[in-house]
Amino acid sequence: MQTSTLPLNDPDLVQSDLDLVIETLTSPRLSAGPVVEQFEAEFAKYLGRKHAIAVSSGTIGLMLILRAYGIGPGDEVVASAHSFRETTHAIALSGARPVFADIDYWAGTLEPDKAEKVVTERTKAIVAGNTNGHPAPWDAFRQLAETKKIALFEDSTEAIGSVYKGRLVGSFGDCAVFDFSQPSVLACGEGGMIVTDDDDKASIIRNLRSRRIQERSSVVLGAHPPMQAGMSDITAALGLAQFRRLELLLARRTRVERWYYEYVKSFEGIKDPYIGPDVEEVHWFLYVVHLGTRFSRSSRDAIIEDLHTEKIEAAAYSHPLHLQRYYFDLGYRRGNFFVTEKVADRAVALPFHAHLTENQIAFIVGTMKDASINIGAGAAIYL
Repeated sequence: MQTSTLPLNDPDLVQSDLDLVIETLTSPRLSAGPVVEQFEAEFAKYLGRKHAIAVSSGTIGLMLILRAYGIGPGDEVVASAHSFRETTHAIALSGARPVFADIDYWAGTLEPDKAEKVVTERTKAIVAGNTNGHPAPWDAFRQLAETKKIALFEDSTEAIGSVYKGRLVGSFGDCAVFDFSQPSVLACGEGGMIVTDDDDKASIIRNLRSRRIQERSSVVLGAHPPMQAGMSDITAALGLAQFRRLELLLARRTRVERWYYEYVKSFEGIKDPYIGPDVEEVHWFLYVVHLGTRFSRSSRDAIIEDLHTEKIEAAAYSHPLHLQRYYFDLGYRRGNFFVTEKVADRAVALPFHAHLTENQIAFIVGTMKDASINIGAGAAIYL
């Protein structure tokens, strides 16, 4: 019998991670300094990008990108309303208007043709995400961005390590942003990283992010008030230590994913996890199970409640942004995005981290199967 809670996420830390944090804590520098710079350098090299800029969160990272491109009040930015992490809020925080488009039913990513239909003369950029780790169709988005002469930003806050046509996620947008808060595979409390190949935009983003002590008296830099949105050396130490073990961290999560699949496939109507034809590798952000169409949103919520009763932390993967109050006030309503709503109403995120055992996964899946039968909807679910 399960006696302790199985958390949705549990960071995969080892002593070497803690050692680097302790080393930093006992150093002369705790705020942004040499450890942040080392994290940035190694992250940029990993992705093959010219610049990596550490920031306080993925949301703040996208805000800085939008400001660097001069996007604000009166402008529109196309985005998806479907994700677990609400990085897209940065569009509203910048003063621009988020214009949502529907998603691909199988991949869960923004659909290029649907995005194109909402582009107007006020559209300045598209923010496309690698939803739950699955890469978006980047070739199509790049062509769309070039045709419409707008910027393309990559939201990789749910993805690191996935590969599309031989390239890692984070290498496709004019700028891309990552996030290192839970349940990311790299979890250092809070924090994020912007990557780009544009020298000018990287300089602007750094100036908007924060000032170095030696720059405080600069008359030139004083023209751009910074947001104090940097990352501390303490946070960077934890992120850098984990980053150096990234391949091992991803491999350990892949083992858990395979256990899940072995147990979940016994459900009626099971389908293999979808991986797009141009996608070579997917590292899932969360283990998300999609309930069959016989389930309603309320039955999905009842299943989650049953899991909580058995001390299994589960969650609805997505609460569509266009149905949240701020965006509702912008004129969005239920029914605007059929696929987004259909997928979101039936998506359940289950515990997913390297510390799970095969027996625990069997317990989680068995409990969910029992819960689905108890609500009278049967046991048909699919990935």
